[in-house]
Amino acid sequence: MPKPRITLLEPNEVAEIHATSLRVLSEVGVRIHHRQVLERMAAAGAKVDFDAKLARFDEGTVMGSIEKATKRYALAGRDPSRTARLGYGDLNLISSPGQFAWFDHKTGERREPVLEDTRLAIRLGDALANITIVGAMTVPVDVPPPIRDVALTAELLRGTTKPTRCWPITRRSSEYVLEIYKAVAGGRQALRRSPMVEVFLEPISPLQLPETGLDVMLAFLDHGQPVSIGPMAMTSGTAPTTLAGTLAQENAEILAGIVVIQALAPGTPVMYGGIPHIMDPRTSICSFGSPEQGLMAVAMVQLARSYGFPVYINVNLTDSKVLDAQAGMEKMGSLVQGILAGADLFGHAGIRGTDHGGSLLWLVADDEAMTFARRIAAGFSVDHESLAFDVIAETGPGGNYLSHDHTLKHFRSELLIPDAAWTRDAYDVWRTKGSTRFEDRVGERLASILQTHQPAPIDPALDQEITLIVDKARQELVG
Repeated sequence: MPKPRITLLEPNEVAEIHATSLRVLSEVGVRIHHRQVLERMAAAGAKVDFDAKLARFDEGTVMGSIEKATKRYALAGRDPSRTARLGYGDLNLISSPGQFAWFDHKTGERREPVLEDTRLAIRLGDALANITIVGAMTVPVDVPPPIRDVALTAELLRGTTKPTRCWPITRRSSEYVLEIYKAVAGGRQALRRSPMVEVFLEPISPLQLPETGLDVMLAFLDHGQPVSIGPMAMTSGTAPTTLAGTLAQENAEILAGIVVIQALAPGTPVMYGGIPHIMDPRTSICSFGSPEQGLMAVAMVQLARSYGFPVYINVNLTDSKVLDAQAGMEKMGSLVQGILAGADLFGHAGIRGTDHGGSLLWLVADDEAMTFARRIAAGFSVDHESLAFDVIAETGPGGNYLSHDHTLKHFRSELLIPDAAWTRDAYDVWRTKGSTRFEDRVGERLASILQTHQPAPIDPALDQEITLIVDKARQELVG
């Protein structure tokens, strides 16, 4: 079956960006805010200035690190059959691991999130077919900050059988997060054999690896979990104003992360997170919905693929604050580009505007968008059966295909039949149904899911074990 694919960069342009990134790493270097990691880099042959916390890597070191990294892996959920496969050509959508503000789905007002919002978001993520990795969606203010990641991990593992993600906070709290995953997996070696969670390392543009991020990563590396590297370089602010320059810098930051990871734990699976943005020149605010967002996403997929890595991109995003025409154009424009480029992971779903907050309504809308975009990515067959000459000949001029066996056989696989969130009604029928907007119908679907869906229950003994881990973390980290 032919599937549509797009590229942006010519092979020589991919090579030029790569070569520029190598020059950045060898001549400029990367500031590493972690003494232990700097020492390991020096031992691995990097040129290290400990006073400046600067490491420079030659081409051989970079390419050797790329070679060592594992480029395919799967994340398991509490139900081992529910996986997110990265590097296999699957399309994976992740809901946001956490937002500091929350849009109430009943009132529409923005407020601080609480733990009950998290539970609803997890239940919704469990129900939505296109969400393959369920994020915590909130940073709840009614949970003590030192153990938020521990408490959220507990909620995630209780509330969904899919793979999960929240934002780890510190090395100490991450140890408790990993204790929960070990309990669910069946022990340390079982978790190594079948990873359940990625740790996200976010280089700070320009050209810095943060101490806390590296410290958290060390805990996850010690347990054999994959690493996703995703700097959020912003043109004109934390990266050059030219898109090519932004790509070269972002690529250098990712490659630096790969060098560090492979020096610390050779063979660790790596996700290449190409998630640059632009700074709006009028407001100096990061833009999520610019046309350049899609262009850079396609280019980052090409760069990742040139190294063999699975790739995560920030698409299906918008600067709009409501589900209006701007939101639809911006979100679908970048999502379709990213899917047709061949990315593996798309996110983060459920974000309203430019990180203005998490929203259950928007999470459902993003799931709907993914269904639409998947159909475009699937393409269609061209063969004897689909060309249908015999059917055309049998029906003849003036005939009708509606009752033909060929139609009954193929219409469900050939055509997207959207659910009630979409309207294809005649105008008068639409009027009799209340003249609803897309947002209204998405809200109806959201209400139905929250009323009817219950995730598979967790084993009571495992639930108790998780509770004990959270309690222990609370005693040690909160007091």
